[in-house]
Amino acid sequence: MPNLQIGVQLYTLRDPAAKDLPATLKSVAGLGYKNVELAGYGSLKAVKDVKKALDDAGLKAPSGHWAIDVLEKEDELQRIMEEAQLLEMQHVVVPFLAEERRKDAAAWKKTAKLLDEIGSYFHGIGVELAYHNHAFEFEKFDGKTGLDILFENTTPHLVKAEIDVYWAAHAGVDPVSVIDKLADRVRLLHLKDRAAGDEKRFAPVGTGTIDFKAILAAAEKHGVRWGFVEQDKTYDTPPIDAIRTSLENLKKLGAL
Repeated sequence: MPNLQIGVQLYTLRDPAAKDLPATLKSVAGLGYKNVELAGYGSLKAVKDVKKALDDAGLKAPSGHWAIDVLEKEDELQRIMEEAQLLEMQHVVVPFLAEERRKDAAAWKKTAKLLDEIGSYFHGIGVELAYHNHAFEFEKFDGKTGLDILFENTTPHLVKAEIDVYWAAHAGVDPVSVIDKLADRVRLLHLKDRAAGDEKRFAPVGTGTIDFKAILAAAEKHGVRWGFVEQDKTYDTPPIDAIRTSLENLKKLGAL
């Protein structure tokens, strides 16, 4: 799939990253990954040190996650804008919403307005804001899902989507249908599988029940730019082994 660039969401490796981010990045690069999506700075505090660690590992960070609670504060927003530019990011992603921001249709509309405002700031510096889903976005309010309300009430060039295929499937929704519906607003994907069985555990790509061949085809159809391997929990498997398996299976699927 020539459009899609593969990377790894560093939340998967949050424990080793918290101990030694530079060493973790080198381990990721050693597997063959070229890109990462940041989830905080791990063991490092200063953004210049993060940039150096990325450069030393030969990695790029085209995307990163920041909480909406931080982004809505003007001084924090300015700081993150500066850091995103230093890191040469293309996307800043809002990864989660607290319940009060999504409790009903009015809350979703209020959140949409806020995302539009934040997105306009990032648009001004050539960075795209995106929103990442879990399962709660598919709850319906007067016949429309929270995700529908959010994207119907945001400006297409200011707010994009990062679709987590596991969480869509977990909500009983075909991830391909979500990608098709949002079309070119989908800039990024989170790629993780869902294991068979009642527990519906997180699993490496290609080892569970999700149809990644169809997802990759939809990504190519709509020009999705980035696919980040992620696994919220890897259970008894070391995270580095889990992301190795995902990468190997993505290669078999023709994603690289």
